[in-house]
Amino acid sequence: MAEVGSGKFKLTSKGIAVIISLLVAAIITSYLLVSPNLEFKQRILALGFTFSSCFLLVYFSYEALIFKEINIIYDGLDKTKRKDFRRMSNKFLWRPEPLKRIKEEIYHMAAQKQKEIDELKRLQALRREFLADVSHELKTPIFAAQGFIHTLLDGAMDDVKVRDKFLQKAAKSLDGLDELVQDLITISQLEKGVVQMNKTAFDLRQLSHEVFEQLETKAALKGITLHLVQDELENYLVQADRGRIKQVLINLLDNAIKYGREHGNIWLSFSAGKKKTLVTVKDDGRGIPKEHQTRIFERFYRIDKSRTRDTSGGGSGLGLAISKHIVEAHRSTIAIESEVGKGTILKFKLPTARVKGD
Repeated sequence: MAEVGSGKFKLTSKGIAVIISLLVAAIITSYLLVSPNLEFKQRILALGFTFSSCFLLVYFSYEALIFKEINIIYDGLDKTKRKDFRRMSNKFLWRPEPLKRIKEEIYHMAAQKQKEIDELKRLQALRREFLADVSHELKTPIFAAQGFIHTLLDGAMDDVKVRDKFLQKAAKSLDGLDELVQDLITISQLEKGVVQMNKTAFDLRQLSHEVFEQLETKAALKGITLHLVQDELENYLVQADRGRIKQVLINLLDNAIKYGREHGNIWLSFSAGKKKTLVTVKDDGRGIPKEHQTRIFERFYRIDKSRTRDTSGGGSGLGLAISKHIVEAHRSTIAIESEVGKGTILKFKLPTARVKGD
């Protein structure tokens, strides 16, 4: 209930209503008492004055009894919503309908809160999925190393061949665990923006040859041919973090090898522009279904949930996620084009480096 006044004297809405009623009654009574003694024109003027007086009293009573309380509600909405929200006008006349505006604002706030709740639920689901994936990925190499070491402790240590074989397998499992932990640290730092990109000018062709040399053995095991599509007369200098971009190319090509068809092909090509240079990785593998294309850059996401890391060619499962963050740190994005049975194309852009003399 609204209260008007200061100090000890305060009027409630009920008190205001009584006063307004008395004033309206007094005006009407005055008119009834005076009107019989007035001429016709004077009586019309008195009637107009009486109507205007009653109208203003009723209008101001609405202001005092309803709109002031609505303004209090508006102030509360204003504080909980946003600081730059335009306050209601303090003018009494010709104000926009306050009840309608408050209803719209409440609906708007409810919709915003529901979006926030939905986003929190989505993030909670992703968190649970991530924890489950991390637990699974950590468990696999740990259990493998435990199995080999306990087998040795149970008596296989005496056989030199078995000992060396099992120690090598345990070391391989622990190396995989170390790779996973390092990738988790890397992606965490990239997401927080802790990792600074050391941008320098370098030639993409030279970097590509290094990447191909690193992956050619793995590609040869599946009979996959790596192709570097380039124009010998073109300049492919870019301004970026060489080490990080090498990591991106290795991850993208390694993923193409991992999921490519046997005896297939992978093409790495560049298209230089004045401001940006386009980098494209294309394969003729099995392709990615449309419903999975927006999620392949999520951590640990697998299209085929039944395939384990070992059967899919190893890796921490964070390569594409790390690549996405590195490319975004260069103010670009990785675009994907894929059709089942026809292969996949991944593209991103890097700033073209200026050649001396340009």
